[in-house]
Amino acid sequence: MIPDLSVLWVIFFVLLLTLILNQLLFKPIIRVINARNGAVREARTLADAASRQAGDALREFEGRTRAARAEVHQQMDVSRRSAEEQRAQIVAEARHRAEATLAEARSRLEQDTAAARSRIEDDADAIASSIAQRILGRQAR
Repeated sequence: MIPDLSVLWVIFFVLLLTLILNQLLFKPIIRVINARNGAVREARTLADAASRQAGDALREFEGRTRAARAEVHQQMDVSRRSAEEQRAQIVAEARHRAEATLAEARSRLEQDTAAARSRIEDDADAIASSIAQRILGRQAR
């Protein structure tokens, strides 16, 4: 049996269609898919590099932040010590002034007490003389 000539034409057209589809459709699609895969790989590589750079930048930022915090704490400690020294000095000066004022007040009180006693004694003598004069009708010696 000899095949019919139409079968040969069908085979010819199928092969021709395969070549045409391969050249015009399948190869461009495969090129696009390969290009897309390459772009995805490149994008992943860039993303990994960007991630590493971001991690490095974050570590550097955290290091600088820690250093800045340490410096701020150190400055706060220096300021606190200075303020404590000033407070101690002010308290000492206030205590000294209070002690001086208290000593001055005690001195004035002692002087006022002595003056009051002297006046009381003088007044007591005058009153005693006056009472003796009234009772005895004469001046006391």
